[in-house]
Amino acid sequence: MDEITILQAEVLKTLANPRRLEILHALAHGPIEVGRLATHIGALVLEIDRSRTQSARAASLNGPRLKRDGSGPIIGSTPAIRTLRTTIERVAATDFTVLLEGESGVGKELVARQIHDLGRRRKGPFVAINCAALVDTLLEAELFGIEERTATGVRGRRGKFEQADGGTLFLDEVSDLSMSAQAKLLRTIQDLAVERVGGNGAHRVDIRIIAATNRSLSALVERQLFRPDLYYRLSGVDVRVPSLRERREDVLELSRHFLDRHRAMRSLLLSTAAADALLTYDWPGNVRELERLIERAVTLTESDVIVLDDLPATVRGAHAAALAPSLERNDTLRAWGSRYARLIVDRCGGNKRKACRVLGISYHTLQAYLRYRIHEPATPTDVAWSNEVTVENKNEAGTAAHG
Repeated sequence: MDEITILQAEVLKTLANPRRLEILHALAHGPIEVGRLATHIGALVLEIDRSRTQSARAASLNGPRLKRDGSGPIIGSTPAIRTLRTTIERVAATDFTVLLEGESGVGKELVARQIHDLGRRRKGPFVAINCAALVDTLLEAELFGIEERTATGVRGRRGKFEQADGGTLFLDEVSDLSMSAQAKLLRTIQDLAVERVGGNGAHRVDIRIIAATNRSLSALVERQLFRPDLYYRLSGVDVRVPSLRERREDVLELSRHFLDRHRAMRSLLLSTAAADALLTYDWPGNVRELERLIERAVTLTESDVIVLDDLPATVRGAHAAALAPSLERNDTLRAWGSRYARLIVDRCGGNKRKACRVLGISYHTLQAYLRYRIHEPATPTDVAWSNEVTVENKNEAGTAAHG
């Protein structure tokens, strides 16, 4: 048996025993005759590494994507998200039809997938269909399938209901279906039986239906824009997915999650000012908007830190408008305090007593902030004034604690 054959046998053992890989590395760099032996060793080592990488990737794809406690891809630690996780776990234990309600971009499909992956159907298919994109003339063929040779040149195919057999069918934005489409869908949901276009009979399917909407179906029923019988078929187990502005405390955790996702491309951090802007923004596009914003920052940010100027103008918004003048002039702390106090007084409708409660300062301190003219140049008394205010605030805090 020659050296190469012996080496190949050793490689086969390596695949079963990772510790032998170290031996191959040693052989490649050891005192034995180099040349073709070392070349073969290096090539085989690379092949082993590549094989392991592919095996790990296949295992990650075929293995469980979510933890059984429901804490998988839904990022956040606020009470709203903890409640949602608990609801998902309870709903996943059943096989009932589910209606998800929430604004666009909150992650309704993510919730639907988690219900599927935590339930008994997790080994079956998860088939999603965007109801808003369905055309009435093609709806039946898309949902229920079409028989072979129904028309010239038409090939038979399964519809979404058949594709989801044994798993879950996710009807996204079901509120956008036309009234005629709703009627066709109702019959199928009632019987869980489909008949292909051009077919002669119906056959049953074993599926779980999860529907989602970004509008209130009950309000649409009242306006006669949604069939009440279909509404009652879909509702019952209703799950509301909270908007991002209802869980602002999760914004930075989500941001870190999205940044980590792109860490192989770039490793970025958020500056304090940028983080403050993200926390104060209302996020009409919800999590989807935040995800796209992070992708924009990863693409366009020049340094390793995302600063306020790296954010879109819509996100900087009032945050930048309120602070930019002071930043441009390098204002003193006294000027910053005065500007902020004026903003709070305006927000309180000119009610200074209310502004004092919001700011946590005395009326005298507020008056001192308001008397200061922001456009005055800095003077040596600014530091003394700031110290005076700090001492007064500490005294007020101490008085309140002992009161």
